[in-house]
Amino acid sequence: MTDAPTPPNRSHGRKSIRPTLKPSELMGETRLARAWTAQVITLFPQAFPGVLGESLTGKALKEGQWQLEAVDLRPFGEGRHRNVDDTPAGGGAGMVLRADVLARAIDHSRSLATNPLPLIYLSPRGRRFDQAMARAWAAGPGVTLLCGRFEGVDQRVLDHYRIEEVSLGDFVLTGGEIAAQAMLDATVRLLPGVLGNAESIEDESFSNGLLEHPQYTRPAEWQGHAIPDVLLSGNHKVIADWRHAMARDITRARRPDLWAALRAADLPAPVAQVRDSDSLARFVNQFFGPLAETDLFTLLELAQGSDLPPNPYQALAALLWGLPQGKIDP
Repeated sequence: MTDAPTPPNRSHGRKSIRPTLKPSELMGETRLARAWTAQVITLFPQAFPGVLGESLTGKALKEGQWQLEAVDLRPFGEGRHRNVDDTPAGGGAGMVLRADVLARAIDHSRSLATNPLPLIYLSPRGRRFDQAMARAWAAGPGVTLLCGRFEGVDQRVLDHYRIEEVSLGDFVLTGGEIAAQAMLDATVRLLPGVLGNAESIEDESFSNGLLEHPQYTRPAEWQGHAIPDVLLSGNHKVIADWRHAMARDITRARRPDLWAALRAADLPAPVAQVRDSDSLARFVNQFFGPLAETDLFTLLELAQGSDLPPNPYQALAALLWGLPQGKIDP
């Protein structure tokens, strides 16, 4: 069977003008030179740009600060009906997207890209998407997102192209299109000039490992609730300190995982190296000498309710580090 014909992809953004001998080529040229590029391989190209075409991301798209190419998977399908899926090998419910169909779409997408782009499959079993990943994508030339459907994609295409799997969270969607829009929104807003005010990015959640502090605006009092006096003081240092303290309190209460990671990053190097009983023993012998059994019981009592790393061995090391070397007092 011959390969499926190459379909036109849906491209969004300003046109880049290049010299050509054929006016029709210029008419069909919709790619932007040197713009950050998002490619989305999907069965539903009409879903894009969707919300990405609105507000600041939409304005940046129209102004050519980035470009979006929705590549329709269907024309790469097999047979007269352009089938893109088949039943799972070994039996089971649902359908699986075919490796050969996906490969043709991926190769077509790669032929469109000016620079090599990371290839991402949106999957609930992938590494969880976060702000650090958004920053990494924004720092590169762009990204190609593969949206799954049905029971997923043939594993062989993931292995062959070494596709990274990324998840929006610990839940299952009917397809990857909504996840793609969320991830692209988080990434595009980090591109230079998209938001306009760089401070908006610096102060928001996850930018420094903390959740964002509470925000207030007019009226000064609403339904008996007043804006905290500190925010009306005009003292910028006091306001900054209050916001940082609130961010720490909120992160500690709502996201213990983020708080633990932040605490671990602040640990002294000798404490951070403690991972298990053996490394704890080496740490104790190096800085404190042999400990009696009663000393260990004292440490355990001190650890109750303390704001310490979740690793119990590291928690004991952190407690010791805060005490005079060679001495343990309750």
